[in-house]
Amino acid sequence: MSTATVTPAAPATTKLSQLEGLKKITKVVADTGDFESMRAYKPQDATTNPSLILQAATKAEYVHILDKVIADRKNTGLTGHAQIEDVTDHLLVAFGLEILKIVPGRVSTETDARLSFDTAGSIAKAHQLIALYEKNGISRDRVLIKIASTWEGIKAAEQLGKEGIHCNLTLLFSLAQAIACAEAKVQLISPFVGRILDWFKASTKKDYAPAEDPGVKSVTEIYNYYKNYGYKTEVMGASFRNKGEITELAGCDLLTISPALLGELAASAEPLPRKLDPATAAQACTLKQVHLDEKTFRFQLNEDAMATEKTAEGIRKFAADIVKFEQVIAGKL
Repeated sequence: MSTATVTPAAPATTKLSQLEGLKKITKVVADTGDFESMRAYKPQDATTNPSLILQAATKAEYVHILDKVIADRKNTGLTGHAQIEDVTDHLLVAFGLEILKIVPGRVSTETDARLSFDTAGSIAKAHQLIALYEKNGISRDRVLIKIASTWEGIKAAEQLGKEGIHCNLTLLFSLAQAIACAEAKVQLISPFVGRILDWFKASTKKDYAPAEDPGVKSVTEIYNYYKNYGYKTEVMGASFRNKGEITELAGCDLLTISPALLGELAASAEPLPRKLDPATAAQACTLKQVHLDEKTFRFQLNEDAMATEKTAEGIRKFAADIVKFEQVIAGKL
């Protein structure tokens, strides 16, 4: 009878999901107004926009937030559009406050898209939103004010940054917009990967593999440019159409992802190699550093048909959703 000691087998190691693997190299952000999704996937930050808040505020499980804000703000003495605007601001912040109870990091709250070409108006709206957060005990370090990446929006963010109000420049589709944001020392940009893909698919009538996806290539170019030239502005890929776009940008500073795609990442145990890395950005960057004044920015943006069209379309869509939002509030009032 053998007396050899049998070493117990090591317990099987559980493979990390792609979501958990991604969290090790990229700050994962939830792109939703749905609280339960945030609790399920445990992102660091969350982003919202008027479309997402409109969807959430009209769902049965969240309508109590809208009802409470309206009850609280009904007797302010304001009337007409001023009252609706007041309720809208309070509702956006009310959702932000609930989100900040769930995520440990920051929430992005969007300004009115109708202010996209109004620097002073964007600054004033940011002041209003930040004041509401601070009144509720939230430090401005936990809030990103979302503003469209127009010249006027970038100038507003530049001024707000000097006041310690951090901004997320959204609806960004071009290197020109990204460079202008970096030179304005904007905190964070959100290049829209999926909407870039949408434009190219419609324009060329062809499909793209994730590595050749024009949106992926745009974010990669911006990321490498920023890291090579030492810009501190954070890059957060946004608006994804498929999981492949996300995995091709693994290693980006942040990625803001819808609940459906967070679910796909959580369900997959496929390998997730790092694709973007500050250590290799200098070798990957082939662009010379440029500096943009207003006229150069406007011309370069105008020369980029995709960026011009998608920025304008995005502003129109967000503005339309703000109007729908206001109609819901007006109906409740």
